[in-house]
Amino acid sequence: MTLGSTIRDAREAARLSITSLSEATSIRIGLLTEMENNNFIHCGGDTYARGHLRNIAPKIGLDAQTLINLYNEEHSTEHRAIQDLLVENNVMQVPSEAKKISWKVPAIASVAVLLLLGLVQIVISNQSADVAPAKPKTTTASPTPAAAPTASTETNSGPVELSITAARGNSYIHIIADGETLAKGSIFQGETKSFKGEKVISIYFSNPAGLDVTLNGKQLAPLGGQNEEVRRTFR
Repeated sequence: MTLGSTIRDAREAARLSITSLSEATSIRIGLLTEMENNNFIHCGGDTYARGHLRNIAPKIGLDAQTLINLYNEEHSTEHRAIQDLLVENNVMQVPSEAKKISWKVPAIASVAVLLLLGLVQIVISNQSADVAPAKPKTTTASPTPAAAPTASTETNSGPVELSITAARGNSYIHIIADGETLAKGSIFQGETKSFKGEKVISIYFSNPAGLDVTLNGKQLAPLGGQNEEVRRTFR
């Protein structure tokens, strides 16, 4: 769903004709028609286009920031598309956060094992010295350091199920499951949308305060505040 179709659908849902919207916003009918056709070339640049969107939003019952976010993604010359940001931050790929285990963990474990072996050897040597007379020292091979434990990764072998309900307002969502875009557009108050991924689901919300999110049957705590932008990945 494009920005233009979002404006048109919201206007029709508000039972406003394009003439009525033109009179309410002082924006000429021709320009409104072009905007609903997702053509913002004649708006006079990004600043004027955003100003028109702020003027239109309350008349058709949408949040102005939601429309501006859509404009920035689809038309603005000052912002890169959200798709590029997601790719740049590896959100489109299966996250590797959980697969990374700090090298400090096996290193500390190895040092601890060596210290323990050394302490045991000292205790045994002291006990032998107390019981038997001293014998000539013989060279013994030092104990071989214990091998560092192999890093393991816990992965979720089952699917990921995500449900989103616009309980307190409208929002803009972008849902990617296993590298494939499942949804990208507005979710209006009262709507519920469900998604399923085999391994991973990555999300982008523009107004998380208005959404209730359920992951694998469990409702999550709020993911952000009013008009914030949130990106999360679930596995």
